[in-house]
Amino acid sequence: MPHFSKPEAGSWTEQYPELGTSPVNYEDSIDPAYYEAEREAIFKRTWLNVGRVEQVPKPGHYFTKELAAAGTSLIIVRGRDQQIRAFHNVCRHRGNKLVWNDFPGEEVKGTCRQFTCKYHAWRYDLTGKLTFVQQEGEFFDLDKDDYGLKEVACDIWEGFVFVSLDPQQNLREYLGDMAKGLEGYPFHEMTDVFTYKAEVGSNWKLFIDAFAEFYHAPVLHQKQATKEEAEKLLGYGFEALHYELHSPHSMISSWGGMAPPKDPSMVKPIERELRSGLFGPWDRPDIAGLDPLPTGVNPARHRSWGTDSFVLFPNFMLLIWAPGWYLTYHYWPTAVDKHLFEANLYFVPAKTARDRLAQELAAVTFKEYALQDGNTLEATQTMLKGRYVTDFPLNDQEILLRHLHKVVRDYVKEHADAAE
Repeated sequence: MPHFSKPEAGSWTEQYPELGTSPVNYEDSIDPAYYEAEREAIFKRTWLNVGRVEQVPKPGHYFTKELAAAGTSLIIVRGRDQQIRAFHNVCRHRGNKLVWNDFPGEEVKGTCRQFTCKYHAWRYDLTGKLTFVQQEGEFFDLDKDDYGLKEVACDIWEGFVFVSLDPQQNLREYLGDMAKGLEGYPFHEMTDVFTYKAEVGSNWKLFIDAFAEFYHAPVLHQKQATKEEAEKLLGYGFEALHYELHSPHSMISSWGGMAPPKDPSMVKPIERELRSGLFGPWDRPDIAGLDPLPTGVNPARHRSWGTDSFVLFPNFMLLIWAPGWYLTYHYWPTAVDKHLFEANLYFVPAKTARDRLAQELAAVTFKEYALQDGNTLEATQTMLKGRYVTDFPLNDQEILLRHLHKVVRDYVKEHADAAE
């Protein structure tokens, strides 16, 4: 028997009949040709989150973003007019990468008044305008106004910086009602950030699959709880409170994350001492925007609510936790069987040493969980590519997985049909 009520359709999956209930084929995660189709149909056409406004707080502040799936590198910079812009990171003279330090493939950040190419010293201002050409008289009818940096569509939603190489609609239309329901959450108050980045040997969608369901948590992560609690959770299993699809985006609302836990003995001694753990610091920050929460957070208004996970297609996940902090995940494809996984944990700035230790405990506990997921996904990738088993049954808790792979198929097919 389910622990929480199901929709009238009988299951969350059947509430969205376009998904079907048949086993899912994972060819989209192992076929190199399909990966190339994804690059063209998805990563070169949708809105991609590349960071937050706090990364470029003042004019001249910039950072670069490597987008292997789109075949480019971008510069994100705040101009003197306070506008944040994005440019392809390429000099207009001979195509050298414009902004980099010792290693061209590494992302960098900093401040400057202008960008100067390391190769021949062409210079560009913060709006991308070409301002200086070395030995300009040696060129033939060169008009500097024709050779500014190539700009990329860039827009801001709730402090998150998005770019699109070929926008099919404006950002707010693309993010739709699901994102609108999150507006007003105090993201801007949470500026203490812990960051992790790792190359994972799996297709980008497989890691989204792992974090878009909690069915695996009582099994894969059982050693992270006390023995008694792990046994109880394993026997109880897992069910989420609520699911919503706002295609191409989706969300799952879950119990857990309550602070402090009802029974302190269910967590480890260090968690009791520091009043923190995987679900974040137990002491909720005293800031506006947490009570009441925006309508899109805990949309079922369930009393057992602990966390919401929002999948903003294609590769951005946003997790909001009941104790008053949030997480972001990014999955940046580099090959059909590899991607860069980025995680950022955002907290209200610590006021005391105890506050800081509570944040650090949450951060290191998260890392352990993520490592357990990461190598499991690499094991999955190694077996999928053999194609000895091709179809896999997904249960009702895996509705977001079923939806993700359908949306990817739809984008790829639509792009292919348009090209014919």
